[in-house]
Amino acid sequence: MLRLRAFRPTSDKVVKIQLHPTHPWLVTADANDRVSVWDWEHRQVIYELKAGGVDERRLVGAKLEKLAEGDDSKGKPTEAIRGGSVKQVSFYDDDVRFWQHWRNCSAAAEAPTAVNQQSSTFSAPAPSTRGRHFVVICCENKVIFLDLVTMRGRDVPKQELDNRSLLCMEFLSRSSSSDAPLVAFGSSDGVIRVLSMLTWKLVRRYTGGHKGAIACLMTYMSAAGEVHLVSGGSDGLLILWSADHIHDSRELVPKISMKAHDGGVVAVELSRVMGSAPQLITIGADKTLAIWDTVTFKEIRRIKPVPKLACHSVASWCHPRAPNLDILTCVKDSHIWAIEHPTYSALTRPLCELSSLVPPQVLAQHKKLRVYCMVAHPLQPHLVATGTNIGIILSEFDPRALPAIAPLPTPTGNKEHSAVYIVERELKLLNFQLSNTANPSLGNAGVASDTGRSRNDSIDHLVVKQTKKHISTPAPHDSYSVLSVSSSGKYVAIVWPDIPSFAVYKASDWSVVDSGTGKLFAWDTCRDRYALVESALAPRMPLVVKGGSSKKAKEAAAAAAQAAAAAASAASAATVQVRILLDDGTAHVLQRSIDGRSEPVIGLHGGALLGVTYRTSRRISPLTATAISTVQSMPLSGFGGSGSSFASDDPFSSKEGPPQNFQLYSWETYQPVSGLLAQPEWTVWDQTVEYCAFAYQQYIVISSLRPQFRYLGDVSIPFATGAVWHRRQLFVATPTTIECVFVDAGVAAIDIETKKRKEEMKAREAQGRAVAEHGDLALITVEAPQVTVSEKISLRPPMLQVVRLASFQHAPSIPPFIVPKQSKMDGDDSVFQKELDDRRYAEVAVAGGGVSVAVTRFPPEQKRPIGPLVVVGVRDGVLWLVDRYMCAHALSLSHPGIRCRCLAAYGDPVSAVKWATRLGREHHDDLAQFMLGMGYATEALHLPGISKRLEFDLAMQSNDLKRALACLLTMSNSRDVGQETAAADATDVTQILNLAVAKQAKQESLADAVQGIVKFVKEFFDLIDAADATGQSDIAREVLKRLAAAASVKGALHGQMLRGLALRLANHGELTRLSGLVSNLIAAGHGREAAFAAAVLGDNALMEKAWQDTGMLAEAVLHAQAHGRPSLRNLVIAWNKMLQKELDHTPTVKTDAAAAFLASLEDPKLTSLGETEKKPPIEILPPGMPPLSAPPIVIKKSGTKPGLPNAAQASNGPIGAPMVQGATAPQGTPMIQGAPMAQSAPGAQVPMIQSTPAPSQGTDEAKPSEATAADAVPPVADAAAAPSSGEATAAPGNEEAPAAPGNEEAAAAPVTDASSNTDPAAVAPTPAADSNSTGAPGVTPVEAAASAPSTETSEATDKPSSTEASPPPPPPPPPAYESVV
Repeated sequence: MLRLRAFRPTSDKVVKIQLHPTHPWLVTADANDRVSVWDWEHRQVIYELKAGGVDERRLVGAKLEKLAEGDDSKGKPTEAIRGGSVKQVSFYDDDVRFWQHWRNCSAAAEAPTAVNQQSSTFSAPAPSTRGRHFVVICCENKVIFLDLVTMRGRDVPKQELDNRSLLCMEFLSRSSSSDAPLVAFGSSDGVIRVLSMLTWKLVRRYTGGHKGAIACLMTYMSAAGEVHLVSGGSDGLLILWSADHIHDSRELVPKISMKAHDGGVVAVELSRVMGSAPQLITIGADKTLAIWDTVTFKEIRRIKPVPKLACHSVASWCHPRAPNLDILTCVKDSHIWAIEHPTYSALTRPLCELSSLVPPQVLAQHKKLRVYCMVAHPLQPHLVATGTNIGIILSEFDPRALPAIAPLPTPTGNKEHSAVYIVERELKLLNFQLSNTANPSLGNAGVASDTGRSRNDSIDHLVVKQTKKHISTPAPHDSYSVLSVSSSGKYVAIVWPDIPSFAVYKASDWSVVDSGTGKLFAWDTCRDRYALVESALAPRMPLVVKGGSSKKAKEAAAAAAQAAAAAASAASAATVQVRILLDDGTAHVLQRSIDGRSEPVIGLHGGALLGVTYRTSRRISPLTATAISTVQSMPLSGFGGSGSSFASDDPFSSKEGPPQNFQLYSWETYQPVSGLLAQPEWTVWDQTVEYCAFAYQQYIVISSLRPQFRYLGDVSIPFATGAVWHRRQLFVATPTTIECVFVDAGVAAIDIETKKRKEEMKAREAQGRAVAEHGDLALITVEAPQVTVSEKISLRPPMLQVVRLASFQHAPSIPPFIVPKQSKMDGDDSVFQKELDDRRYAEVAVAGGGVSVAVTRFPPEQKRPIGPLVVVGVRDGVLWLVDRYMCAHALSLSHPGIRCRCLAAYGDPVSAVKWATRLGREHHDDLAQFMLGMGYATEALHLPGISKRLEFDLAMQSNDLKRALACLLTMSNSRDVGQETAAADATDVTQILNLAVAKQAKQESLADAVQGIVKFVKEFFDLIDAADATGQSDIAREVLKRLAAAASVKGALHGQMLRGLALRLANHGELTRLSGLVSNLIAAGHGREAAFAAAVLGDNALMEKAWQDTGMLAEAVLHAQAHGRPSLRNLVIAWNKMLQKELDHTPTVKTDAAAAFLASLEDPKLTSLGETEKKPPIEILPPGMPPLSAPPIVIKKSGTKPGLPNAAQASNGPIGAPMVQGATAPQGTPMIQGAPMAQSAPGAQVPMIQSTPAPSQGTDEAKPSEATAADAVPPVADAAAAPSSGEATAAPGNEEAPAAPGNEEAAAAPVTDASSNTDPAAVAPTPAADSNSTGAPGVTPVEAAASAPSTETSEATDKPSSTEASPPPPPPPPPAYESVV
């Protein structure tokens, strides 16, 4: 709850401190006048300088700058002046100026007589601070203005300000937009002098007030809307000046002067009071603190916060965790003190003991910690910074605590919304609504007004009308409370965790329907039932009074330990109960206890499922147990007296991530429905029970609940304090921002499965009803021939998109030093700057018909209200928030970029598309992607500004193929491709010339179109497939025209695409285009693709031509042999010539002269092609073909056993020599060099096999049917193929070969003549003779000779295996290709 956020040790005591409102910056000055700017979030020092003396770095920089600008004047630079002691440090930029003004306005608006209720009329930031961040250091002798962006400074010596010592400063915020920012300085002579930050000159003085030095200055706004400057002096006077007429250069005299403190005023602070005019708080040297009314200027109260010690710092405070502590103050001890009910009881309590926060090793070196200055964060009240004698301590007080308010549901048709809240033991009702008559959701997206600035400031602050009503029922306690509303809105529960106590009220008459002791409470989101942990009241811890005796302290410590033990035992005994509220308003216990686990319960989270958090076993120290389970150590309101129980880091946030101690239970069965999960800080469930969000320290996990609990993702929104669902929108508040998360679960496989299952169940139920009604006859149906429509449900990933709606910071703007200097016009800003400003502020352009069109994708971030917020939700088209002062704020959602998304997420895509006309067209793609993620592809197609690429995707998603085709033709620039025009009737010369010119132009455009088609070829194929699936053949034909035209250009498309195109052309019967495609492919050298296309056409000659013309002779030979084509011999000769060339080609080797001479002495080698006949030529032939050079073989009949001669002579042939005619092998085994022969019975018969492999697209070979049934032949090892053959036998052509009818014929043909037939071994189911590592070729010849007599086979096998080993036999008769494959 209370923890150290950041600590920076320093060697000197820190005496001045200031926090930046929006950036994590902190400026400090120490006792040695060293000033440093520290980034407390990233723990980095941004800038350091020695302000008291002369800072050498700045002096050198100033001199170099002068030299660079050519200014060689001998004058002493201002950087060389000694600063003297630092009196005040501060930041100044657009953010500081805005929030100072906002604080003043909102404090004034609380008064019942306030002039401007809630409407913040704030001018655009002045040009001199835009984009700059000044650190202003007020020293005795000069003021240093240092820009943190450029790191350039400006020193204003006291000589410019009447040569008086400067002691304090304040920025005057009320100025017209043309004025420069002004700074008022309080001087040692009691005069206030005002400096302009544009001219750096003195512009006015406030005189005649103080008799001594001025110690502090502050501006504030009265309830009447006037701006006042308050000064406090060492003479003890508090003086009021008018700051409204600051451009009047007369000297001003005080309005009101009053004696405030004896011995001088130390500091003054503005306090915003709920429901009345602001008050002033002053502290003085007389050890007192005084509170003043700003209407009557009477003293309301004077107290001594800490006896015997004077306060040096004071801050007004408003934190929901301590609702009655309104003022923080510090004296020179180790505490931060808080004043409870300052205007009534005015009790001073120690808020925290700082020495318990800092690391003990730092404290060991010092005797005691002392605080010298303190400041509360202006926008985040949970952060308090203190400057001490050991360093800077930034402490954080329970950032997750929210205001005690709960929104009630609005009755339909009612424009006024209400929320119930508690303030000081009173229940009150806050009613709020938009007061402007125009509907905020229409138009006014911020049109530039006459003053040149946009009205978008006025949209940020929608005018809210609100009233507060008292409820007669009093609240029993006035400590910290948590409010929650039941799902129906009929009941409101209030829990006081510090007591601990709870009460449930009926919202209609505010009567109590249930109450008890306990601090853990959770509602069900579906019914009016709730879970709670009732706890026995543990004894209170006594407060340790400051300055008490050691004996009393020991007694108090013993009592504290006893109370902690009692609290721990009470907590462990408590169980979770579930109760329900019936219609008559009575509460009934549904379940006495949920028996989950033995560990004590430390948290309950309501929702569609009940979340229970258990204490993990490792955290059992009594101290921590007290901190978690009960807040007994706390006084009636506020934080603990000793504070030590909170000194340990937040017990819920352990360094290794949240502990696994959270379990979900069903409200119906009270049984656990999940395992142990990581414990979330809070959970929020959608009203429609579709989504839930679990918040952790650095992120929010979002899950969908239907059809089953499914994790969707997490969004990185750290330190979120609360959120509310609005259909598929999650509005999240963090300490610094308001975010909107758009969520969609997408479509997962489980969703489709569930849908199917539901349909089946419905059908079964309908069938059951029919049987029950009409008997079994109802089941008789007549099935008509059904057309199966395959409905393609595309899966969609979940979508999470985060948009920031509001933050504290101004939108980043362009600093003036980045803008190039241009000629000034009439002393105004440069033209370029003016253009930039216009573009920056004119958020709106006007489209045709006078419709305002937003030119930005999202609206500029609106201003987040100060402090912790409760998110009420979206009503009347705006997002409602309520702050700590029970004041309602509305964030506009009218910007089209947000509004379209909100409508789509809400389930109204048609309105979203209508609203998109108000959004600049360049943002339509982004919106369309969003709608696609939400599942509205068809509606997104109607957005007028989407790009063609996205339009194509959307059209494909929503099955609008005509539109998809139109997009593709436009994108690929191929609309005119394939539209042939007849030029036959051109007779006139001019016509012919025109046609020639047109033809040339057409060729040029065709080249562009082909490039376009190639670029989008994948999309074209997707479109064909989609058209085929839905039976839209006309669209597919249009696409095929374009693809065929692209394929006709050499090198445009590649293998896979060409093959796909050939198949699709054949599928659609486009044979003419297909035959054209083949010739183009041959010309382009795509042999495989051309052969594939020819095979699809069924044209064997074309297929062979394709292979032959592209050098793929091996495939051509095999195909010709398999189909008995007459071109076989010519193809084989051509192929062998090519192989011979490859074999003879030897790479040249460099040799020196000696090596050449020695080589010449050796035997002469074959040097010319003429001598090659002496060397046997290479002949690789298909099985069954006679050799080209050898004389015919004569088959002799002999009864030798097969296999032995072959095995013996296998090694004699040349390496890689294939098996030729006459070389035999046992049935089913192709003969390959070096392969051992399988021994098989000569008469074994091989059954016929008729299987032919089907051509398969996309693979390079079809698998041959290698099964031989009767004798299982061992697979032949990969043998060495022809050495120089680089051709793979299994080329793509093989796929088509089986499609030819040869195999079936061959298998059926009877074998009559043994001599006309090659031996069975030669036609075995073949890996062919030249098989290389690709395996067997695709063509599978079938064993036609299996029926030949066994004697013939045995004779035939007794033949040598190589042509060299035997005398040339006589040639056999030509083989019968009709019968043998």
